Amino acid sequence: MKPLQKPANPLFSSGPCAKRPGWTIKNLENAPLGRSHRAKIGKSRLKEAIDRTASILGLPEDYRVGIVPGSDTGAVEMALWSMLGARGVDMLAWESFGAGWITDITKQLKLDNVRSLTADYGDLPDLSRVDPANDVVFTWNGTTSGVKVPNADWISDRRAGLTICDATSAAFAMDLPWDKLDVTTFSWQKVLGGEAAHGVIILSPRAVERLEDYTPPWPLPKIFRLTKGGKLIEGIFSGATINTPSMLCVEDYLDALGWAESIGGLKGMIAKSEDNLTVLRDWVAGADWVEFLANDPATLSNTSVCFKIVTPWFADLEPSDQAAAAKRIATLLDEEGAAFDIGSYRDAPPGLRIWAGSTIEESDLMALLPWLDWAYAQVKASHTK
Repeated sequence: MKPLQKPANPLFSSGPCAKRPGWTIKNLENAPLGRSHRAKIGKSRLKEAIDRTASILGLPEDYRVGIVPGSDTGAVEMALWSMLGARGVDMLAWESFGAGWITDITKQLKLDNVRSLTADYGDLPDLSRVDPANDVVFTWNGTTSGVKVPNADWISDRRAGLTICDATSAAFAMDLPWDKLDVTTFSWQKVLGGEAAHGVIILSPRAVERLEDYTPPWPLPKIFRLTKGGKLIEGIFSGATINTPSMLCVEDYLDALGWAESIGGLKGMIAKSEDNLTVLRDWVAGADWVEFLANDPATLSNTSVCFKIVTPWFADLEPSDQAAAAKRIATLLDEEGAAFDIGSYRDAPPGLRIWAGSTIEESDLMALLPWLDWAYAQVKASHTK
Protein backbone atom coordinates (compact mmCIF):
# COMPACT_ATOMS: atom_id res chain seq x y z
CA MET A 1 0.00 0.00 0.00
CA LYS A 2 0.99 3.58 -0.54
CA PRO A 3 2.71 4.97 2.59
CA LEU A 4 0.82 7.56 4.59
CA GLN A 5 3.68 9.71 5.88
CA LYS A 6 5.94 11.72 3.59
CA PRO A 7 9.30 13.29 4.43
CA ALA A 8 8.86 16.76 5.88
CA ASN A 9 11.59 17.82 3.47
CA PRO A 10 11.60 15.72 0.26
CA LEU A 11 14.71 17.40 -1.17
CA PHE A 12 17.35 14.72 -1.69
CA SER A 13 19.20 16.17 -4.69
CA SER A 14 22.97 15.61 -4.90
CA GLY A 15 23.55 19.19 -5.99
CA PRO A 16 22.48 21.80 -5.38
CA CYS A 17 21.68 20.07 -2.11
CA ALA A 18 19.07 20.68 0.55
CA LYS A 19 19.36 23.85 2.61
CA ARG A 20 20.27 23.44 6.26
CA PRO A 21 17.43 22.59 8.67
CA GLY A 22 15.54 25.68 9.77
CA TRP A 23 16.66 27.80 6.80
CA THR A 24 14.48 30.68 5.66
CA ILE A 25 15.07 33.54 3.24
CA LYS A 26 14.99 35.90 6.25
CA ASN A 27 18.43 34.57 7.18
CA LEU A 28 19.83 36.64 4.31
CA GLU A 29 18.29 39.99 5.18
CA ASN A 30 21.63 41.46 6.28
CA ALA A 31 23.32 40.80 2.93
CA PRO A 32 25.04 43.99 1.72
CA LEU A 33 23.10 44.19 -1.55
CA GLY A 34 23.58 47.12 -3.88
CA ARG A 35 27.08 47.64 -2.50
CA SER A 36 30.41 47.08 -4.17
CA HIS A 37 32.02 43.81 -3.17
CA ARG A 38 35.23 45.84 -2.96
CA ALA A 39 33.77 48.16 -0.35
CA LYS A 40 34.82 47.58 3.23
CA ILE A 41 31.61 45.72 4.08
CA GLY A 42 31.87 43.42 1.06
CA LYS A 43 35.51 42.57 1.67
CA SER A 44 34.82 41.94 5.34
CA ARG A 45 32.04 39.44 4.52
CA LEU A 46 34.26 37.64 2.01
CA LYS A 47 37.17 37.57 4.45
CA GLU A 48 34.86 36.21 7.15
CA ALA A 49 33.73 33.42 4.83
CA ILE A 50 37.35 32.54 4.09
CA ASP A 51 38.43 32.58 7.74
CA ARG A 52 35.49 30.52 8.98
CA THR A 53 35.99 28.00 6.18
CA ALA A 54 39.60 27.49 7.26
CA SER A 55 38.62 27.26 10.92
CA ILE A 56 35.84 24.68 10.51
CA LEU A 57 37.88 22.54 8.11
CA GLY A 58 40.90 22.67 10.44
CA LEU A 59 43.31 23.88 7.76
CA PRO A 60 47.00 24.37 8.57
CA GLU A 61 47.83 28.03 9.14
CA ASP A 62 49.94 28.27 5.99
CA TYR A 63 47.16 27.05 3.68
CA ARG A 64 45.28 29.66 1.66
CA VAL A 65 41.55 29.75 0.89
CA GLY A 66 40.11 31.65 -2.06
CA ILE A 67 36.57 32.21 -3.38
CA VAL A 68 36.54 31.86 -7.16
CA PRO A 69 33.98 31.92 -9.99
CA GLY A 70 32.42 28.96 -11.76
CA SER A 71 31.51 26.69 -8.85
CA ASP A 72 33.71 23.65 -8.19
CA THR A 73 34.26 23.25 -11.94
CA GLY A 74 35.79 26.71 -12.15
CA ALA A 75 38.05 26.01 -9.19
CA VAL A 76 39.29 22.73 -10.66
CA GLU A 77 39.85 24.24 -14.11
CA MET A 78 41.78 27.10 -12.53
CA ALA A 79 44.16 24.61 -10.92
CA LEU A 80 44.55 22.46 -14.05
CA TRP A 81 45.25 25.34 -16.40
CA SER A 82 47.55 27.18 -13.99
CA MET A 83 49.68 24.33 -12.59
CA LEU A 84 49.81 21.33 -14.92
CA GLY A 85 52.52 20.74 -17.49
CA ALA A 86 55.50 21.05 -15.14
CA ARG A 87 55.76 17.23 -14.83
CA GLY A 88 53.83 14.10 -15.73
CA VAL A 89 50.21 13.72 -14.62
CA ASP A 90 48.32 10.73 -13.25
CA MET A 91 44.57 11.09 -13.77
CA LEU A 92 42.23 9.01 -11.61
CA ALA A 93 38.64 8.46 -12.70
CA TRP A 94 35.89 6.13 -11.62
CA GLU A 95 32.87 8.24 -12.52
CA SER A 96 31.78 11.06 -14.81
CA PHE A 97 33.47 14.07 -13.21
CA GLY A 98 36.88 12.43 -12.98
CA ALA A 99 36.46 11.33 -16.60
CA GLY A 100 35.68 14.92 -17.51
CA TRP A 101 38.98 16.13 -16.06
CA ILE A 102 40.79 13.54 -18.21
CA THR A 103 39.06 14.93 -21.29
CA ASP A 104 40.04 18.49 -20.41
CA ILE A 105 43.68 17.61 -19.88
CA THR A 106 44.11 15.41 -22.94
CA LYS A 107 41.80 17.17 -25.42
CA GLN A 108 41.97 20.81 -24.32
CA LEU A 109 45.37 21.26 -22.67
CA LYS A 110 46.70 18.47 -24.92
CA LEU A 111 49.29 17.31 -22.41
CA ASP A 112 51.40 14.39 -23.59
CA ASN A 113 52.80 12.88 -20.39
CA VAL A 114 49.45 11.74 -18.97
CA ARG A 115 48.44 8.38 -17.48
CA SER A 116 44.75 7.63 -17.06
CA LEU A 117 44.04 5.21 -14.21
CA THR A 118 40.35 4.38 -14.42
CA ALA A 119 37.73 2.00 -13.04
CA ASP A 120 34.10 1.25 -13.76
CA TYR A 121 31.27 2.70 -11.69
CA GLY A 122 31.26 0.99 -8.30
CA ASP A 123 35.01 0.45 -8.06
CA LEU A 124 38.24 2.40 -7.56
CA PRO A 125 41.28 2.24 -9.84
CA ASP A 126 44.48 0.67 -8.50
CA LEU A 127 45.71 3.53 -6.31
CA SER A 128 49.07 1.81 -5.76
CA ARG A 129 49.95 2.63 -9.38
CA VAL A 130 50.05 6.39 -8.70
CA ASP A 131 53.58 7.67 -9.34
CA PRO A 132 54.74 10.11 -6.62
CA ALA A 133 56.96 11.79 -9.23
CA ASN A 134 53.82 12.89 -11.09
CA ASP A 135 51.07 15.33 -10.31
CA VAL A 136 47.83 13.48 -9.57
CA VAL A 137 44.28 14.72 -10.20
CA PHE A 138 41.37 12.92 -8.54
CA THR A 139 37.98 13.27 -6.90
CA TRP A 140 37.91 12.39 -3.21
CA ASN A 141 34.29 11.30 -3.50
CA GLY A 142 32.74 10.25 -6.80
CA THR A 143 29.47 12.17 -6.65
CA THR A 144 27.89 10.19 -9.49
CA SER A 145 29.09 6.75 -8.36
CA GLY A 146 28.87 6.96 -4.58
CA VAL A 147 32.46 5.70 -4.33
CA LYS A 148 35.10 7.54 -2.29
CA VAL A 149 38.76 6.92 -1.59
CA PRO A 150 38.86 5.25 1.87
CA ASN A 151 41.99 7.13 2.99
CA ALA A 152 45.10 8.89 1.70
CA ASP A 153 47.61 6.13 2.50
CA TRP A 154 48.33 5.79 -1.23
CA ILE A 155 49.63 9.38 -1.40
CA SER A 156 53.37 9.47 -0.70
CA ASP A 157 54.69 11.77 2.02
CA ARG A 158 57.77 12.19 -0.20
CA ARG A 159 55.89 12.98 -3.38
CA ALA A 160 57.48 15.33 -5.89
CA GLY A 161 54.24 16.05 -7.71
CA LEU A 162 51.17 17.93 -6.54
CA THR A 163 47.89 16.38 -5.47
CA ILE A 164 44.91 18.17 -7.00
CA CYS A 165 41.71 16.99 -5.31
CA ASP A 166 38.15 17.72 -6.40
CA ALA A 167 36.46 17.43 -3.00
CA THR A 168 33.15 19.05 -3.79
CA SER A 169 30.95 16.31 -2.27
CA ALA A 170 33.49 15.51 0.46
CA ALA A 171 34.50 18.83 2.02
CA PHE A 172 32.63 19.33 5.34
CA ALA A 173 31.46 15.69 5.28
CA MET A 174 34.65 13.63 5.30
CA ASP A 175 37.92 13.87 7.20
CA LEU A 176 40.36 15.20 4.62
CA PRO A 177 44.11 14.78 5.36
CA TRP A 178 45.39 18.25 4.53
CA ASP A 179 49.05 17.27 4.68
CA LYS A 180 48.41 15.03 1.65
CA LEU A 181 46.40 17.61 -0.36
CA ASP A 182 48.04 20.46 -2.26
CA VAL A 183 45.05 21.82 -4.17
CA THR A 184 41.54 21.14 -2.89
CA THR A 185 38.34 22.45 -4.44
CA PHE A 186 34.67 22.43 -3.57
CA SER A 187 31.43 24.31 -4.04
CA TRP A 188 29.35 25.32 -1.05
CA GLN A 189 26.20 24.26 -2.95
CA LYS A 190 26.99 20.67 -1.98
CA VAL A 191 27.53 19.66 1.64
CA LEU A 192 26.52 23.04 3.06
CA GLY A 193 23.46 23.47 0.83
CA GLY A 194 24.53 26.97 -0.21
CA GLU A 195 23.53 28.82 -3.35
CA ALA A 196 25.35 27.85 -6.55
CA ALA A 197 27.86 29.58 -8.87
CA HIS A 198 30.82 30.06 -6.51
CA GLY A 199 33.79 27.79 -5.96
CA VAL A 200 36.44 27.54 -3.28
CA ILE A 201 40.10 26.69 -3.89
CA ILE A 202 42.48 25.74 -1.09
CA LEU A 203 46.25 25.87 -1.71
CA SER A 204 49.09 24.32 0.25
CA PRO A 205 52.53 26.00 0.33
CA ARG A 206 53.69 23.46 -2.30
CA ALA A 207 50.90 24.59 -4.61
CA VAL A 208 51.84 28.24 -4.12
CA GLU A 209 55.45 27.36 -4.90
CA ARG A 210 54.37 25.73 -8.18
CA LEU A 211 52.33 28.78 -9.14
CA GLU A 212 55.23 31.14 -8.51
CA ASP A 213 57.95 28.97 -10.07
CA TYR A 214 56.13 27.66 -13.16
CA THR A 215 54.53 29.50 -16.06
CA PRO A 216 52.40 27.33 -18.37
CA PRO A 217 53.08 27.61 -22.10
CA TRP A 218 49.48 28.47 -22.97
CA PRO A 219 47.63 31.75 -22.42
CA LEU A 220 45.50 32.01 -19.29
CA PRO A 221 42.22 33.93 -19.30
CA LYS A 222 41.94 36.49 -16.53
CA ILE A 223 39.39 34.39 -14.68
CA PHE A 224 42.04 31.66 -14.17
CA ARG A 225 44.99 33.83 -13.14
CA LEU A 226 46.27 33.30 -9.62
CA THR A 227 49.60 35.09 -10.04
CA LYS A 228 50.85 38.43 -11.28
CA GLY A 229 54.48 39.14 -12.05
CA GLY A 230 55.42 35.67 -10.85
CA LYS A 231 53.86 36.15 -7.41
CA LEU A 232 50.62 34.86 -5.92
CA ILE A 233 47.81 37.40 -5.97
CA GLU A 234 47.34 37.44 -2.23
CA GLY A 235 44.17 39.52 -2.43
CA ILE A 236 42.22 36.56 -3.82
CA PHE A 237 42.81 34.83 -0.49
CA SER A 238 41.77 37.76 1.68
CA GLY A 239 38.47 38.75 0.06
CA ALA A 240 39.43 40.56 -3.18
CA THR A 241 37.80 38.18 -5.63
CA ILE A 242 38.78 37.82 -9.30
CA ASN A 243 35.30 38.78 -10.49
CA THR A 244 32.11 40.08 -8.89
CA PRO A 245 30.61 37.60 -6.42
CA SER A 246 26.98 37.52 -5.35
CA MET A 247 26.89 38.96 -1.86
CA LEU A 248 23.51 37.26 -1.42
CA CYS A 249 25.19 33.87 -2.03
CA VAL A 250 28.04 34.81 0.30
CA GLU A 251 25.54 35.72 3.02
CA ASP A 252 23.88 32.34 2.50
CA TYR A 253 27.25 30.63 2.84
CA LEU A 254 27.93 32.50 6.08
CA ASP A 255 24.56 31.34 7.37
CA ALA A 256 25.44 27.73 6.49
CA LEU A 257 28.82 28.05 8.21
CA GLY A 258 27.11 29.37 11.32
CA TRP A 259 24.77 26.38 11.32
CA ALA A 260 27.75 24.04 10.89
CA GLU A 261 29.41 25.59 13.92
CA SER A 262 26.20 25.20 15.93
CA ILE A 263 26.08 21.41 15.41
CA GLY A 264 29.71 20.83 16.38
CA GLY A 265 31.63 21.96 13.32
CA LEU A 266 33.31 19.41 11.10
CA LYS A 267 32.94 16.53 13.57
CA GLY A 268 29.25 17.25 14.00
CA MET A 269 28.65 17.40 10.26
CA ILE A 270 30.52 14.15 9.63
CA ALA A 271 28.63 12.39 12.43
CA LYS A 272 25.26 13.54 11.10
CA SER A 273 26.09 12.31 7.61
CA GLU A 274 27.38 8.98 8.91
CA ASP A 275 24.17 8.54 10.92
CA ASN A 276 22.18 9.14 7.73
CA LEU A 277 24.26 6.53 5.93
CA THR A 278 23.52 4.06 8.73
CA VAL A 279 19.80 4.50 8.05
CA LEU A 280 20.38 3.63 4.40
CA ARG A 281 22.70 0.72 5.26
CA ASP A 282 20.05 -0.82 7.48
CA TRP A 283 17.42 -0.43 4.76
CA VAL A 284 19.61 -2.01 2.08
CA ALA A 285 20.40 -4.92 4.40
CA GLY A 286 16.68 -5.73 4.62
CA ALA A 287 15.71 -4.99 1.02
CA ASP A 288 15.63 -7.71 -1.63
CA TRP A 289 15.74 -5.46 -4.70
CA VAL A 290 18.51 -2.92 -4.17
CA GLU A 291 22.22 -2.78 -3.33
CA PHE A 292 24.80 -0.02 -3.08
CA LEU A 293 26.58 0.76 -6.34
CA ALA A 294 29.86 0.80 -4.40
CA ASN A 295 31.23 -2.74 -4.38
CA ASP A 296 33.62 -2.27 -1.45
CA PRO A 297 31.96 -1.13 1.81
CA ALA A 298 35.15 0.77 2.72
CA THR A 299 34.61 3.05 -0.28
CA LEU A 300 30.90 3.76 0.29
CA SER A 301 30.12 7.48 0.20
CA ASN A 302 28.28 9.03 3.12
CA THR A 303 27.00 11.92 1.01
CA SER A 304 26.00 10.94 -2.55
CA VAL A 305 24.70 7.43 -1.90
CA CYS A 306 24.13 5.52 -5.15
CA PHE A 307 22.06 2.37 -5.57
CA LYS A 308 21.66 -0.34 -8.20
CA ILE A 309 18.60 -2.55 -8.77
CA VAL A 310 19.53 -6.22 -8.54
CA THR A 311 16.36 -8.29 -9.04
CA PRO A 312 16.23 -10.86 -11.91
CA TRP A 313 13.36 -9.22 -13.82
CA PHE A 314 15.32 -5.96 -13.95
CA ALA A 315 18.54 -7.70 -15.05
CA ASP A 316 16.64 -9.31 -17.94
CA LEU A 317 15.62 -5.95 -19.38
CA GLU A 318 17.47 -4.27 -22.22
CA PRO A 319 19.75 -1.42 -21.03
CA SER A 320 17.36 1.23 -22.36
CA ASP A 321 14.45 -0.43 -20.57
CA GLN A 322 16.47 -0.64 -17.35
CA ALA A 323 17.10 3.09 -17.56
CA ALA A 324 13.40 3.74 -18.18
CA ALA A 325 12.34 1.55 -15.25
CA ALA A 326 14.75 3.23 -12.83
CA LYS A 327 13.64 6.64 -14.06
CA ARG A 328 10.01 5.66 -13.52
CA ILE A 329 10.72 4.90 -9.85
CA ALA A 330 12.19 8.38 -9.39
CA THR A 331 9.33 9.95 -11.36
CA LEU A 332 6.67 8.27 -9.22
CA LEU A 333 8.27 9.66 -6.07
CA ASP A 334 8.50 13.09 -7.66
CA GLU A 335 4.82 12.99 -8.64
CA GLU A 336 3.85 12.00 -5.10
CA GLY A 337 6.00 14.74 -3.56
CA ALA A 338 7.88 12.11 -1.56
CA ALA A 339 11.36 12.69 -3.06
CA PHE A 340 12.76 14.99 -5.70
CA ASP A 341 15.81 14.52 -7.93
CA ILE A 342 16.89 11.02 -6.85
CA GLY A 343 17.47 9.47 -10.26
CA SER A 344 20.99 8.27 -11.01
CA TYR A 345 23.30 10.57 -12.95
CA ARG A 346 22.82 10.36 -16.72
CA ASP A 347 26.18 8.64 -17.33
CA ALA A 348 25.89 6.27 -14.37
CA PRO A 349 24.31 2.79 -14.38
CA PRO A 350 20.50 2.89 -14.03
CA GLY A 351 19.48 3.23 -10.42
CA LEU A 352 18.89 5.82 -7.71
CA ARG A 353 20.98 8.40 -5.88
CA ILE A 354 20.08 9.88 -2.50
CA TRP A 355 21.97 12.70 -0.79
CA ALA A 356 22.74 11.86 2.83
CA GLY A 357 24.83 14.87 3.84
CA SER A 358 24.34 16.67 7.12
CA THR A 359 21.64 19.06 5.87
CA ILE A 360 19.37 16.00 5.50
CA GLU A 361 17.41 15.02 8.59
CA GLU A 362 17.47 11.37 9.66
CA SER A 363 13.68 11.46 10.16
CA ASP A 364 13.19 12.43 6.52
CA LEU A 365 15.28 9.49 5.33
CA MET A 366 13.28 7.16 7.56
CA ALA A 367 10.04 8.49 6.06
CA LEU A 368 11.44 8.09 2.54
CA LEU A 369 12.29 4.39 2.78
CA PRO A 370 8.73 3.00 2.58
CA TRP A 371 8.15 5.20 -0.46
CA LEU A 372 11.18 3.71 -2.19
CA ASP A 373 9.80 0.20 -1.65
CA TRP A 374 6.35 1.29 -2.81
CA ALA A 375 7.61 2.94 -6.02
CA TYR A 376 9.75 -0.07 -6.84
CA ALA A 377 6.75 -2.39 -6.34
CA GLN A 378 4.65 -0.30 -8.73
CA VAL A 379 7.29 -0.43 -11.46
CA LYS A 380 7.95 -4.12 -10.94
CA ALA A 381 4.24 -4.90 -11.22
CA SER A 382 4.00 -3.05 -14.54
CA HIS A 383 6.88 -5.13 -15.96
CA THR A 384 5.92 -8.56 -14.61
CA LYS A 385 2.21 -8.79 -15.39
